Amino acid sequence: MKNPNIYRVRVMERAMQILDCFDDEHPERGVSEIAQLVGLHKATTHRIIVSLMNGGFLERATDGERYRLGLRLAELGMAAIRTLDFRREAIPHMKALVDRFEETCDLSVFDRGEVFYVEVIQGKHTLTIAARVGMRLPAHCTASGKTFLAFLPEAEARSILKEPLARYTDWTITSAEQVWAQLAEVRARGYGYDDQEFEIGIRAVAAPIRNREGKVIAVISMPGPTSRMTPERVSEIAEGLVATARAISTRLGWQE
Repeated sequence: MKNPNIYRVRVMERAMQILDCFDDEHPERGVSEIAQLVGLHKATTHRIIVSLMNGGFLERATDGERYRLGLRLAELGMAAIRTLDFRREAIPHMKALVDRFEETCDLSVFDRGEVFYVEVIQGKHTLTIAARVGMRLPAHCTASGKTFLAFLPEAEARSILKEPLARYTDWTITSAEQVWAQLAEVRARGYGYDDQEFEIGIRAVAAPIRNREGKVIAVISMPGPTSRMTPERVSEIAEGLVATARAISTRLGWQE
């Protein structure tokens, strides 16, 4: 068996590490800061940054001293999202759910231990949940995240549920074993649920979408304000989401 390390290109790995330095909380960074984060000399970091700028993957911030992600990354990201077969299948069903329940409906995948939104259909109420394509959410305290975790192999799920788990509200469960117990409930009832665990005043329900092999490849969810997401409404939405997720899964070749 060939050593996989022979296919590694070190400069490419370093370039990817540099790109990973940027996120919603840190949209702009300077060369010295980036060099420290990735563990490279400042001169080496600067050379890689220049190459990334030439390709449109990074650009200078308005202050001329720092850098931010370039639009080429957005183009590639949207192109990748548009090629997802399950997304094309899901969109008409998501629109039907929004027409029926009037709440925002989102579609996500599981990426590097986080929930990643690939489609959002906005709700019809004046007060709707702010969501956008490309948004990332933690796994342990969101309906979508718990749905993904519930159907992962146990070892993989436990590797993600490492304490200390971040607390976002007073309702957030930070005990890995308590979250693990919730995952058993998700598997039993067929959908995930969170009650103000990530954001105060928001409840959400989520259901898994499976591929031909039965693997959970995506999740659809519907969040809403607690004023509208009463226990009765949550049950109604959960039933609709589960039925819709099964319909999409069937279209993808899954057989129950």
